[in-house]
Amino acid sequence: MIDVPEWLDRLAARAVHTPVPHGLRPPARGGRRAAVLMLFGEGPDGPDLLLIQRSSRGRRHAGQPAFPGGGVDPEDDGPVGAALREAEEETGIDPAGVKVLCTLPELFVWHSDNRVTPVIGWWHTPVAVYAAAPDEVDSVERVPIAELVDPANRIVLRTPTGHRGPAFKVRGLLVWGFTAMVLDAVLREGGLERPWDTDRVEDLPPDVLDLAARG
Repeated sequence: MIDVPEWLDRLAARAVHTPVPHGLRPPARGGRRAAVLMLFGEGPDGPDLLLIQRSSRGRRHAGQPAFPGGGVDPEDDGPVGAALREAEEETGIDPAGVKVLCTLPELFVWHSDNRVTPVIGWWHTPVAVYAAAPDEVDSVERVPIAELVDPANRIVLRTPTGHRGPAFKVRGLLVWGFTAMVLDAVLREGGLERPWDTDRVEDLPPDVLDLAARG
């Protein structure tokens, strides 16, 4: 039997009830099925989360920090199988070292026409990770939860259209967009969020905007 930390058991139990924001509600039909892996582990600096930085050479979401993941292929065992397979291909994790705890409600990413199912897992047997698919991933980072919930690392990011959303500044990464929205909701519903200044608003940096405009 694999022991799961109490804090993560509690987070997973609460996260399945995370309400889907209006802007991420799937349409009645259409969209490609996809999945991402929210992989929590115990790292050298305490509990952490695995994130990738997508290749700056990519056509979609270029240079953006994200959860490992991608499209659900016919041979996958649904979203769980896809999330584990994609994470292995992108970061070199061993799926046998992951205990899947739950899946979250499906979310729709309008920009890329993807119906995304987040999968939460416990990394009970971690291995060294790296950019295993260099054409798709620039780097891989284990980000401590303590840094993600640190109020000093949290901002509201404003795009040129005026849209505002949560963002995280951690380990040299600017986590924003879909990934930040999911992460913000899961940390809050899981009871890990610390009070932070939601009036701290910054504009999306021009270089990040240029990469995002490719898609």
